[in-house]
This record gives sequence, C-alpha cells and structure tokens, in this order.
Amino acid sequence: MDFERLLSGYMNKTCIMSVDKLPDDHYGNIRIAAGNKAHCDDMFNVMHRPFVPDSPYEEYFPQNRNFEDFCYRCAILGQPLHTYVELPQMGLWLNMFLLPLESDKENTGYCIYSYEVTPHADSEQRASLSADTSSAVLQTCIKLRASGDIHDTFHEVVEDIRQICESDYCCILLTDNENCTCKTLAESIEPGSGLLPMDSYLDEKFFDITRTWNATLGDSTCLILKDQHDMDWLKAVNPVWHKSLTKASVRNIVLFPLNHNDVTLGYMWSINFNVDNTVKIKETLELTTFFIASEIANYQLLQRLELMSTMDMLTGVKNRNAMNNTISDVIKGKIQIVKPYSVIFADLNGLKRVNDENGHDKGDNLLRRAATILRDAFPGAEVYRAGGDEFMIISPDTNEAKLQFCLRDVETKAVEKNVHFAIGTFIVSGDEDIRTAMRVADERMYGSKKAYYEAHPERKYR
Repeated sequence: MDFERLLSGYMNKTCIMSVDKLPDDHYGNIRIAAGNKAHCDDMFNVMHRPFVPDSPYEEYFPQNRNFEDFCYRCAILGQPLHTYVELPQMGLWLNMFLLPLESDKENTGYCIYSYEVTPHADSEQRASLSADTSSAVLQTCIKLRASGDIHDTFHEVVEDIRQICESDYCCILLTDNENCTCKTLAESIEPGSGLLPMDSYLDEKFFDITRTWNATLGDSTCLILKDQHDMDWLKAVNPVWHKSLTKASVRNIVLFPLNHNDVTLGYMWSINFNVDNTVKIKETLELTTFFIASEIANYQLLQRLELMSTMDMLTGVKNRNAMNNTISDVIKGKIQIVKPYSVIFADLNGLKRVNDENGHDKGDNLLRRAATILRDAFPGAEVYRAGGDEFMIISPDTNEAKLQFCLRDVETKAVEKNVHFAIGTFIVSGDEDIRTAMRVADERMYGSKKAYYEAHPERKYR
C-alpha cells in the first residue's frame, strides 16, 4: 500500500495506524506505519528525533488504552470514529479523527489517524455530539439546573445514566482528600442484579483504593474495561482494586473522574454495562461528567458558605447567627423542642486575664477547650457561641436529673482541662417562653460569675 501517496493530500497532522489482530478477537501491536510531513515535523518538535515509520505508537504518543480501543475499532472493526478529549497530564486537548482503510495484510488492519492538539478547550468541538448523545446530555443539564432537592436530582441523573449504559449499577462517589474519606452521593442498582449498595464497601480502607485510581487512569479521561482481557490487565497494574471489583461481581466497568478546576471531587462509574455501546457511552459520559462535576462544585461551595454563616470557625460550635435563627424559629413554632428542655448559659471565667498575660493564641485555645467540654457534656444538644466568651446550650428532653448529670460532667472535664465556667440554667417544662428561659439563665450565669470573682478577685483583671 502506497502510504506516502495516500497521506500527501492531508494538510493536518495525519498518520497511518496499523493494528495486529489476535486470534481471540483482541489486538496486539499498534504501530504508526507512516506519517505525513505535518505529523513528522510534530514528532520531531516533540520528541527531538526523526520519526521512524512502523514504530510502536507509544514511542511517540502517550500510551492510552482508550486510544488503543479506538484504533482497534476503526482498523479491525471498520468503524469511523471522532472524539474530542482532554489529555490531563499534558494539559492539552486532542481533536482526533479515525477512518478505516482496506488492508492488504492478513490479521493486520489499518486506519487513517488525523489529529489536532491545542492548549485550550474548544467549546464548539465539545458540543459536536450526535443527536442521541446531545439529547441525553441536555436532559441531565436541565435536571441539574432545575433541581429542588439536589440529592433527589442526582439520584435521578444516576438512574438515567445507568439506563443509557444499560448497566447493573451506577454511582457517584465523593472523595475528601483532606480527611481521607469518601461517601456516596447517589447510586442506582438494577433490580434483581444481586449487587450491593456502595455503603456495603465503604470501610476505612476503601479510600486507599480510590487513591490508586488516578494512577490507573494515567493520561486518560476515563477508564473503560470491557471484558476479561481488560480485567486481566487491571489485575496486573492494580491488583488491590481488581480484587475489590471481583469481590463485587464486576464483569466490566467504565469510570470517570469528576474534575473541576483541576481538583478531583470524586468519581462516577457504571458496571456491567452493554459493551456494544462503548463508544456512545464514552461520548455521553465524557460531557455529562463535566456538568455533573460543575454542579457538585457549586453544591459544595453552597454547603461551605452555609456552614460559614452558621458555624463559629474558631470553636467549631454554632455561631450567634445560627442561635438567633433557632430562637426565632422556636418562637414562630417552626421548631418544636422536646420538653422538658434546658437552656444553659456558660461564660468563661478568666479569659481576659489569659489574653492579657499569655496572648490571644492562648485565649483562643481556652475557647476551643471550653467548646469541646460543653459539646461532649451535652450530647445531642446544640451548642452556640453567643459572644466573645459566652456560650448558650439548648438541650432537648433534659429534666433536672439529666441536667445535673451533665453539669457534673462539665465540672469534671473543666477541672481536667483547666477551664473555669460561670453557668446559669433554666428548665422549660410548661408554657414558658424560650426568651424567658434565656433571660433567667443569663441572670443566673452572671450571679455565678459574680460569686466566682468574689472568691477569686485576683483572677478578674490583671
């Protein structure tokens, strides 16, 4: 076959790929049989050496199982293919076209590979999808943006993706690298498949498995393992994950990282899918996961903002804004607290002295210790930092006996951690207003504080 003449009409970087067909319908060596001038110049600029025809492709291109699968499908199965993908490790985008060529060699197939590499994504290319794929991606986007309950929406989206893949199971797993944890955001299981929910596998060791996934992905945007041949490859490169998949009755898997602004938020995968639709599944999920990752990032941002608006960042308990909102909701009847409930005010004695003599870092540590004591002594209660050195606690279903038990626990822990509290309490058992309970508890706290400084005048101001 006259490759040079065939390639002479191509202006873009173009080469001929050869694929050896094995007896078991898998592929063997994949080589770059020939290249046009643009391809040869590109190889010289990148590799700093002349291109040698009929070389193994991995000598010039990043080794990538998805690329190999495309070459096999085109050269051996005769499928014309196009895809637009990111090369994450290289920070580049690849626009690639593959067209099958008639072969004059037994058990060797050929295809034309024309490609363009750019440093930035082209939105038009990302949107150039088939009608079926565009419709599926659009439906996902509409559901995500019209969401009333984000969790219900993600469950619906995952169910749709499982149907597209014709798979037994689909899941979105969020990973937290800072705390080394992961959790299921949404999943869908085919009834009667016998597969277990993801939570059945989420022990303290599973996060360590997720750490290996990016290395297994390499420079690919996804991992697609279609059959036992691919699973054997995984066994060789990642035996721990392979063992986990085998234990979960996984025959095949497609896995996509959920990346947003160069941060991996988690992963989405589908297992035991219809391998006949592999190309369509890859095309659909490639873009769908982009929007899913974006929506997850927005959701997590809102969670952080909500947390910041209600949490005292120094002590980890709720802040005055959250306290005021809770009180307002109790007064309006939006929140019903189980009676009898106790309202407790606890003020730190000696904080000013610690700040003045030892610095505010020591004072901050004292506040953290105080918050921990109150939180531990009143399990199930809401602890608020009402002011600089003042905390308020609302403890539901707390009668006099339970309250005294908790206060003794506070006293014991406070002695151990060298913390001194002034405390005032009020138990709401009837029709008392929460504002009355707060006022009385606050007055009793100041009475306790006054008695403390009368007994220890040297600790008041220094």
